[in-house]
Amino acid sequence: MDSFNQQFLYSISIIILGYILKRFDIIREREGEGLTRLVLNVTLPCLLIVSFSEIVIDPSLFLLVIIAFVYGCFMTFLGSFVFRNESSFNKGMLLMTLPGFNIGLFAFPLVEGIWGSEGLKYFGMFDAGNAFVIFGLNYIVATYFASGDVKPDFKAVTTKIFKSIPLMTYILVCTINLLGLKLPDFALGVAGTISQANMPLSLLILGIYLNLQFDKSNLKIISKFLIFRYATGIAVGSCLFWLLPFDDLFKYTLLIALILPTAATSLAYSVEFRYDTKLVGTIANITIIISFVLLWLIANLVL
Repeated sequence: MDSFNQQFLYSISIIILGYILKRFDIIREREGEGLTRLVLNVTLPCLLIVSFSEIVIDPSLFLLVIIAFVYGCFMTFLGSFVFRNESSFNKGMLLMTLPGFNIGLFAFPLVEGIWGSEGLKYFGMFDAGNAFVIFGLNYIVATYFASGDVKPDFKAVTTKIFKSIPLMTYILVCTINLLGLKLPDFALGVAGTISQANMPLSLLILGIYLNLQFDKSNLKIISKFLIFRYATGIAVGSCLFWLLPFDDLFKYTLLIALILPTAATSLAYSVEFRYDTKLVGTIANITIIISFVLLWLIANLVL
């Protein structure tokens, strides 16, 4: 448990460093966008290549992919009822932000430091299902409520899914692993060297984007969103933890994954479809703080 708390302390310190660099104008948020693309398209795929080359994938892990996708659909359906009295604009904005989790930037650095490649295997499979939610379902919802068109552009959705380098990397490394093939040692060596930058860069990015100020007029809608999202995540995660007959790390993955922060893509969609970018950013920032606190509590009470 000491090592777990130590990893949390390291992570918080790096996030604070990122925040300080932004506050002193050493690194600007617009530069953080470039770092984010670097992590999601380079260091994270390299980390997945190295991690999945060293493990054996149990067929039961594919259930994590299904659970992630089904949970995203469930939250969208339930959210449409919870936010039924909101304006079409707010409803679309909340529903596109509600499903999906920030696993690549938020969870992977912690999981890598605590459980190593074995933990990345579980969270990686969950993130594969999560990718279909954030690049598919959330995009459809954002499109529908922004335009009022009952026929979302499925071609655009398909394009986004297949342009997702992390998702394509998941598919590639899982296929190679299941076929019993192995990448050349040189390729793994290069990927391993690059992957070492994933943890510090991811945590720095969280600090760069962290914003502790928000419009108090939005307090009611933000509170409603947060209570619903975390209450549902904790309830479903706890039920799955106690009911599913799988190993502990499988169950810990679900317990933790369902209380992670909102997906980073929500902010990009809010810009693309002209939703309230400031409100979406505020929600994202608050979920980062809440998730950190909840993860620390779970670590000290359950793990």
